[in-house]
Amino acid sequence: MAKWPKGPSLAPYKAAHLSVAHSSSTLSRVKEKEKSPVSFSSSPPLRSLRRRQDEQGRAGRRSPSGEQRRGGDPALQYENQKLVQLLEAQKSKMRALEGKFKELRDEQCSYDNTLIFLNKMWNQLIDDLVLLGVRAGGDLNGLQALDHEEMSEESLESCPSEEIFLFRLLNSRNFRNNDDSSLSKLVEEALALRYSTTVTLMKSLQEAFAVQQARSESLSLALNGQNSSEDVIVALENHNDYLKEVVDNLRQAVSIINRKHEKYLDEIEAFKNNQSRELHEVKCLSGELEESMAELEESRRKLAVLQLQTGGGSLMNTSAPNGVNGSVSTDKSSDKGMGWRDLKDAVEEAKTLAANRLFELHETQEDNLILSKQLEDIQDQLKDENYIVTSKPYTILSDQLHHLNAEIERYRGLVEVLQNEKDQLMQKEEEMLAKAESVDAVQQSITTYKAKIEDLEHEIQKLMAEKNDLEIKAEEALQDSGKKDFKDEIHVMAASLSKEMELLDNQMNRSKDAASEALALREEADYLRTLLAKKIDEQKEISDRYNTQVTEIKSLKALIETLDQEKQELQFIVDMLGKECSESRAISEIEESENRARKQAEYLRKCLEEHNLELRVKAANEAETACQQRLSIAEVELEDLRAKVDASERDVMKLKESIRIKEAEVDGHISEIETIGQAYEDMQTQNQHLLQQVADRDDFNIKLVSDSVKMKQAYGSLLAEKNMLQKQLQHVNSSLESSKLKITSGEEQMKTYVAQAMKSSSENRHLAISLERTMLEVSDAEKELKWLRSATGSAEKEYEINQKKIAELKMELERERNERRKLEEEYEEVKNEVSELTSETEETTIQKLQDEIKECKAILKCGVCFDRPKEVVITKCFHLFCSPCIQRNLEIRHRKCPGCGTPFGQSDVREVKI
Repeated sequence: MAKWPKGPSLAPYKAAHLSVAHSSSTLSRVKEKEKSPVSFSSSPPLRSLRRRQDEQGRAGRRSPSGEQRRGGDPALQYENQKLVQLLEAQKSKMRALEGKFKELRDEQCSYDNTLIFLNKMWNQLIDDLVLLGVRAGGDLNGLQALDHEEMSEESLESCPSEEIFLFRLLNSRNFRNNDDSSLSKLVEEALALRYSTTVTLMKSLQEAFAVQQARSESLSLALNGQNSSEDVIVALENHNDYLKEVVDNLRQAVSIINRKHEKYLDEIEAFKNNQSRELHEVKCLSGELEESMAELEESRRKLAVLQLQTGGGSLMNTSAPNGVNGSVSTDKSSDKGMGWRDLKDAVEEAKTLAANRLFELHETQEDNLILSKQLEDIQDQLKDENYIVTSKPYTILSDQLHHLNAEIERYRGLVEVLQNEKDQLMQKEEEMLAKAESVDAVQQSITTYKAKIEDLEHEIQKLMAEKNDLEIKAEEALQDSGKKDFKDEIHVMAASLSKEMELLDNQMNRSKDAASEALALREEADYLRTLLAKKIDEQKEISDRYNTQVTEIKSLKALIETLDQEKQELQFIVDMLGKECSESRAISEIEESENRARKQAEYLRKCLEEHNLELRVKAANEAETACQQRLSIAEVELEDLRAKVDASERDVMKLKESIRIKEAEVDGHISEIETIGQAYEDMQTQNQHLLQQVADRDDFNIKLVSDSVKMKQAYGSLLAEKNMLQKQLQHVNSSLESSKLKITSGEEQMKTYVAQAMKSSSENRHLAISLERTMLEVSDAEKELKWLRSATGSAEKEYEINQKKIAELKMELERERNERRKLEEEYEEVKNEVSELTSETEETTIQKLQDEIKECKAILKCGVCFDRPKEVVITKCFHLFCSPCIQRNLEIRHRKCPGCGTPFGQSDVREVKI
């Protein structure tokens, strides 16, 4: 028995120990009950009955007389009653056993759930301990504990269904072939082993904490103590070295964890694929089952029809002779006797059929038992790990796996650098495309905004003309009436309209500035598109050159092979001619010399092969050094290019930010224009009210013809005001000219940007020149290859090296294609996300407009009570309020404006309809 330590920390694991032992005992009981099923063939009365039924069936077939059948009827009834009683007793036993089995299964499920929860908690505790140990600076060997062992599918298939969970939990391999006593021992041993592993992890973690505390204390003593500066520097250097080691360990741990994560992801993907396949197979099998069930139902129907036909035929045969003879008996007893005999015959035939079916069923059960025993024997053989490990296919597969893993690691080291560079280039291309698309969207929005601005300008001009007409009419009406109150109201309205016109002019200037900046951004986007097209063309040219080089290499290899074959044939002919000329001996001596020569040739071939291998190794080392040098040079160039690309990306980000700011400003302008439109509508309503008042005053003006002189004087004053308005228009035109000057300055800035773009194009040309230099270096390398063709041995070595490189390049091309497909899928996902974001931005703009509408409604309401609309104007400060609030102030002696506090009188309050 495992001794449990004191303390509350391992109480749940102790409970798990007890629950595992109890569940193992219950599982063994259930297993014994399942192994001893109720078998009808084992009971002796059933066997005797079956034999009697077989004998009676045979006897009935041999002697189908009615008297013998009558004698066997009571015995058959008695035996049938016994059989029914036995069947009912066995059914009751089966029901009781099924109830017990269900209870045991429910208990087992509850125990399994508790064990699953405890196992998860235990694994989580082990993982936390391992990760804490790594963070505390412990060894990386503890990371092996993260690999929770999982059983293979073959071992689980060989294990019975009741023991699968314990088999997985305890990770035991000889768990199935043991008895109940040894089973509980195995459970205890496995739990003790697991407990010991957790204790060792805790001890290692405590040791790591102690080491860290000792280091921190020593460092604090060195810093706070009266040590020399050299000792302090040495202590700090040691601490830095220790920290570097800890960081390296952490990096290694992170890399190991990432590998495990990738492995788990691959397993999950494989599991998903297998699941989909299995689902497809299940669907196919379900379809086949349905078809087979339909066929079985059809066959059953046909059998029933045939049985009915056979039963009807026998009855017709028995009744036919009596009808032919013409002797129809009048006795009812004879008719009943004939009917009972026929029924008895049919019952006996059914009994014989049932007995035959029972016999066939028992035979099939025996066959199934034999087959199950054979399956158990085969499973026991397959459970042996030694049998699996020592098998030839397992050893061959393990060797192949080791070899393939070594090759994969070697190829990964060569391909990772190129893959990273290609990924970066693809990402940059995608970013440039996304930027171009964003610029197109901005251009479209700018065009729409320009059209809106032009429409608003036309509307403003119309409003200005209407305003002038209204002012002229209002002033004429004032001169007719001769009242100052109406004139004051019109002056107030004119002042408010002038303020609104100034606001509209400011908004127009802002929109023009935004349009100029949008044009600049459009030109920059066009320039970036041209750069992208150039880069794509350069990439295509490089790929074409690469393909031409590959074809040349293949042709050179073919020439080398043909030259080698010709050389070997010539050497063989020369040797044969030399032997024929030099030797003129007997045939036996010639044969002996030939054998010796063959042996020497084989020995020389072996020496040549060894020498060729050495030369290949040397050439491979030289090629590796040359490749490393070229890679270092390429890395330096790539770093320079990356720095330039980063600078360009920063510029692009700045431009994006400026575009976003301008878009926000354009949205603000649009909202302001909408508010102005609403104010204009309100002013139109006011103007309609004024027109109605003017119509009323026209009737009154007919009576005041005598005041025409005053009208002329008022006309002169109106002309003066008209001149003032013309001066204001001239001022507006001057402001427009200043805005045009700003636009010209923006165009000059655009020219400077174009000059910068030309500079960047010149830099790209320099890069193209550097690429041409690299191509010249490649041509020099090809010349060296031509020079190396003279030596056949070196050509063979280079041929093998080139074969390997070509295979690697093919693999790289396939990987690049796969990566490109993945990137295209990611690009589509990003497009979908962008579309979703655009829909979200539309919703936000709608919400903003609704908020602005609410604000405008709040502006139209009184600023004191915030309930009633503005109905009254104070002429001194031109503030609007509702009439009840102003009446309250009028009732007070000290009357002041609630907005600004200026005093006013009752005559200063005027009604306004908004």
